[in-house]
Amino acid sequence: MEHPPVIVHPPSQGGRRVTVRGVDVSRALRLADVIEFLRRAGMDPDDVALDDPALIDWRDGGPDVWA
Repeated sequence: MEHPPVIVHPPSQGGRRVTVRGVDVSRALRLADVIEFLRRAGMDPDDVALDDPALIDWRDGGPDVWA
């Protein structure tokens, strides 16, 4: 099974680490940060379904879990 191109890692102190296509892009403190990282990676945020498991693997909690 192929992994989604975006992984939002489990919450920890200082937010959630985000990787895009295997590259660690930064830590997100909130959902808006994840959207910005996707934009910087060349994805149109208006076309991204944040709940699409083929695109984003939310580990240990979805887009509403930050602590």
